[in-house]
Amino acid sequence: MSDVVEKTLTALPGLFDSQTGAAKINNRLRQLIKSITELTSKHEEENLIKQELSAMKEQVSSPNTTMKQMREIMVRAMYCEMLGYDASFTYIHAIKLAQQGSVLEKRVGYLAVSLFLNEGHELLLLLVNTVLKDLQSTNLIEACMALTVVAQVFPKDMIPAVLPLVEDKLSHPKEIIRRKAVLALYKFYLIAPNQVQHIHAKFRKALCDKDPGVMTSSLHIYLQLIMESPDGYKDLTGSFVTILKQVVGGKLPVDFNYHNVPAPWLQIQLLRILSLLGKEDQSNSELMYEVLDESLRRAEMNHNITYAILYECVKAVYTIHPKAELLEKAARCIGNFVLSPKINLKYLGLKALTYVVQHDAKLALQHQMTIIECLDHSDFTIKRETLELLFRITNAQNVTVIVEKMLDFLRSCNDEHTIIHLVGKVAELAEKFAPDNSWFIQTMNEVFSIGGDLLQQDVPNNFLRLLAEGSESKEEDDQLRLYAVDSYLTVLKEDASHLPQRFLQVMSWVLGEYALLQESVDQCEVIRLLAKLLDQRNVSLETRVWILSALTKISEGQTDLILDLVESLSSSQDTVLRQQAQELRHLSQDSQLHDGVLPLGVPWEGMEIDSSLSFLDGFVSEALAAGAAPYKPPHQRQEELCEDRALNLEPYNFSLPVSLSSCSITDRHSPTPLSVSSGLSGNSTELSQKAGSSTLILEGVKRVWGKDGYLPQKETTAPPVDEPSAAVQPSIQQEAAQRLEPQPEPPSQHQDKQQLASSLFVGLGAGSSMSLLGKSDAPPSRFRKKPRPHDSSSSSSGTSERSSDSSSRSTTDSFLYGSLLEEEPATSISTLGHTPKSTTANGLAENKDTKEDRRANTSQILGGDMVIVRPNTIQDKHPHPSDLTTLLPADLKDLPRSDVISLTSDPSLSLSSCRVFRDEALLLVIFISNCTESAIKDVAVQLACEELETASLRGNVTDCLEGKSMSVCHYALLMDDPQTNVSFTGTVSYQTHPGHTNTLPFSGTLSTGDFIRPLVVTTEEYGKLWLSLSHDVKQNLKLLTDASDPLRTTLNALKDALQLHIVDIIGSEGIVACRLLSGAPCLMHCRVNGAALAMWLRSPHPALPDCILYHCQRALAQH
Repeated sequence: MSDVVEKTLTALPGLFDSQTGAAKINNRLRQLIKSITELTSKHEEENLIKQELSAMKEQVSSPNTTMKQMREIMVRAMYCEMLGYDASFTYIHAIKLAQQGSVLEKRVGYLAVSLFLNEGHELLLLLVNTVLKDLQSTNLIEACMALTVVAQVFPKDMIPAVLPLVEDKLSHPKEIIRRKAVLALYKFYLIAPNQVQHIHAKFRKALCDKDPGVMTSSLHIYLQLIMESPDGYKDLTGSFVTILKQVVGGKLPVDFNYHNVPAPWLQIQLLRILSLLGKEDQSNSELMYEVLDESLRRAEMNHNITYAILYECVKAVYTIHPKAELLEKAARCIGNFVLSPKINLKYLGLKALTYVVQHDAKLALQHQMTIIECLDHSDFTIKRETLELLFRITNAQNVTVIVEKMLDFLRSCNDEHTIIHLVGKVAELAEKFAPDNSWFIQTMNEVFSIGGDLLQQDVPNNFLRLLAEGSESKEEDDQLRLYAVDSYLTVLKEDASHLPQRFLQVMSWVLGEYALLQESVDQCEVIRLLAKLLDQRNVSLETRVWILSALTKISEGQTDLILDLVESLSSSQDTVLRQQAQELRHLSQDSQLHDGVLPLGVPWEGMEIDSSLSFLDGFVSEALAAGAAPYKPPHQRQEELCEDRALNLEPYNFSLPVSLSSCSITDRHSPTPLSVSSGLSGNSTELSQKAGSSTLILEGVKRVWGKDGYLPQKETTAPPVDEPSAAVQPSIQQEAAQRLEPQPEPPSQHQDKQQLASSLFVGLGAGSSMSLLGKSDAPPSRFRKKPRPHDSSSSSSGTSERSSDSSSRSTTDSFLYGSLLEEEPATSISTLGHTPKSTTANGLAENKDTKEDRRANTSQILGGDMVIVRPNTIQDKHPHPSDLTTLLPADLKDLPRSDVISLTSDPSLSLSSCRVFRDEALLLVIFISNCTESAIKDVAVQLACEELETASLRGNVTDCLEGKSMSVCHYALLMDDPQTNVSFTGTVSYQTHPGHTNTLPFSGTLSTGDFIRPLVVTTEEYGKLWLSLSHDVKQNLKLLTDASDPLRTTLNALKDALQLHIVDIIGSEGIVACRLLSGAPCLMHCRVNGAALAMWLRSPHPALPDCILYHCQRALAQH
């Protein structure tokens, strides 16, 4: 130990001695706390805190206040802030205390800063130099405090300033410094992953650190990395297994034990990592079987922490490749959990069952009577988790019983979160398994009544869309709509004052659209019922707008009733209602106009909607010509407001040359040399004036006011449901047997439970489609939606079948079919069930709701829908693996492609793949080889990836694959949401014998670089596009200095690796452009700075610059 550390540790006790000043400090804080606890009202507390804050404000302003007194003031200020009172006047003094005080004062100052300031606080700028100085200090305590503050409050733009120093601390001789450095890097990875990609090798060094604390800290980073890309860390499986064996065997110091359990949180972390690495990987899973069995066996104590370990252990057993012996032990432990008299363990067992039934539905049958008893349990959480379990086992045979149980629970539930969660599940089950129209409408009425205005917006939207789009049978659609009309008229004839607003809106829309279909209903009666709603005081303004829209649709021929209604609304204070009332007046008086605007009997598919608001182009042009500022999305306006406060961490010698002196690092101007001569600025009016043109430049008008100009709304994702699984030791089973002696039940009650069990668990017996190796195939939906009209022009040519999700096909599918195929598609074109974000070439993100508009725009190119047909098998004699690319179609052979790699194989079938890079998409070509002499029937390939949009183009279904022959399957992939690496999974199913289907899983990894294409623009176009982009990243990269022209050599290396387009190179600067396949551009401005390449990236997508920067770093590191 160094002399400095020894002196510091020796002096610390003296700092805490009860000296005179310290005693006074402690007394003041103690007196404050005592005074507050003795108060009897909130008003008295507020007065006391105000007096205390006033006294502190006087003290901090006094020049005679010592450091010890300031330390005491900071402690009292922290206490006041903890109670919710503003003590912001002490923030600057907390920073001063961290800068100027001794060790103890500095510690209090750092603590106050970490509690007072957040990552976006402007005062953090004043702390950077202090942190840098303390990171370089030889004092152990100062370095620890600096690392702690860095990990807690430093934002993304301050990371480059401290990253080199934090990185150096990974090799510090003291364990506590190395541990805090690893945790700081973990925080950096969470907020700016691209900035720590180059030190992954040091993460591995931390994993092998001799100190268990440092090794444990590194697991946080590895868990995050493996969650994002497990394939890249398969080689570490053995290391993690070895670590877990040592932990379970008690090889760690006793300090890591908790209630005599060796390092329980470390065990939980390792089990989570192993479950990710062993998923769908038999070879890696086999390495884990022994340690998982040992973990199950050693957890024998009756303590909550051992239950947690067993829970994660069983979760891992059911996640990795299955082993019968381990599955049997896990299932037995789950049963012990469920039978436990302790509520917490019973809840854990139910969560475990909820997860396990997705793999083995029969396990629920073993505990059906226990589940029935849990439905009537007194504990709220037990009931809720039981309903979650029943939701997982719902099928067409038991849906009515399970939905009724859910609705009964909701009627007595007061928890808003539970109501929102469960009504969504009820709506999902009703749409998927509804036995008939009447049950479906009545169930949805209950959903709208119980859920009320707490409902997520997608529940009524999906319901109305189902009614509007219909299914494959027009007769069934009309019956459903007529029943809905009759049901809602019956509801409105009764007292509707208590109905939620969402329910009233749904009823108004349905009556406005389909009341005319019911010939037996008098339209005057419908108008009177809707008008009656307008008179109710509890009806909101939004609902009134829905009601007026419905009245407008059915107002034809009812002039007298409409005029009376309009007269009552003409004096409304709301302008929207008055406007709609006037529109209703004109339409009711002019039948020809009414028929033109709202034609009767015309389906919704035929209506043309100008979602880009192109009819406003003239108005926008006039406003711009008059000097109006162009439209800026809210996020861009907010960024520009905060631009002056952005931290610029570039060294002074990074300043731009004289030719670029008009461009500031922190403004939104283009850094290209052309920006000065062209006089570009952020205002399009200035562009037209400086260009000297007499005509108005209208570039970007559609982007400004159209669908591309709006800020894209965030995707709402349901909160993740913890995947439950658990196990419990035999001692619990014994305890359960002792404490839960079965009490005799009355015969009638027992018979009722048996009858309920037979209703709930019907369909889960031997005929269940669920299997141990995976989830069951999703049953067909009760309402099969038909395709969009502009996607289905080829449906008249005789399509044999359609998938249930054909209505959600994306523009990408149509685009790929139109541009990549010269023949009819060989199989169904399907997209994954997500709504990806998309961007246009001008750099602004589209709203997710405009995806249908993208489809409409491409429908003119296609002229037809992608239909499902049975393909002809594409076969060739089985060639050598190196010659597989000879099977590529002629139009793909000349395109750039990757090497052929093996995906998976078994004795009958083998799969290989290569990537073909087209301008429109990434083609994943899969070669299916029959390794046997006999024919293989019904070969079907399915590919899945949540992060990508996937379209099957040709050959994913083959009727017969002859012996020693091959078939080729094409998939076109698009990435809308950039990610560094994405993993895809899939299965190939085939039959070697009739009635015997084999399934062979496969997986692979793709990177952002596979989806990058050159963006060919001129220098002037580059400068204009630079101004419209809002998200940027700056980073220094490696410069290839071993060539005569380092800049050109480096950019050419990046061009070859990532398919970039070098726009121009002038002197020591270069500009590069590329685009994501979905259309999102990314511009790069590169400048030589000594031995480094300073790169500035901009894109409309916040994640795209980070991903491209990561791949640039890798490309230069491998060069």
